[in-house]
Amino acid sequence: MTSPRVLKLADQIKGIVAQMLERRVKDPRLGFVTITDVSLTGDSRDATVFYTVLGDEEERASTAAALASATGLIRSQVGKQLGLRHTPSLTFVPDAVPESGRQIDELLQKVRSSDAERAGQAGTAQYAGEADPYRKPREDDETDA
Repeated sequence: MTSPRVLKLADQIKGIVAQMLERRVKDPRLGFVTITDVSLTGDSRDATVFYTVLGDEEERASTAAALASATGLIRSQVGKQLGLRHTPSLTFVPDAVPESGRQIDELLQKVRSSDAERAGQAGTAQYAGEADPYRKPREDDETDA
């Protein structure tokens, strides 16, 4: 379980990185980037920065290259603003959540169409046996006297 201090540092790193990408990093390869999350190790030595990029695969690749080249600048600014004894090393990782969400939406659409198909088949279905499959007790016509 992560400590509240580590969670607070991760949140601060997220804000600093987002500000740096918006204001200081002027790389033309940098696309429309959103910092989604920062994961910090328990000893605060390594930070994994998760990001998403709006665009196609080429823009994602160029943004990854731009982030790799700006890592040193961003790390130094994180160290200055946080005032830590050891500045965490930054690793930028593309976030898989949007892609997973898209795949889940596609699967849900397939399930909906399959359910609609089954509902259409159920509307025309007939019983395999009689309409009333339960046995009824025999009624005796003869009266015992």
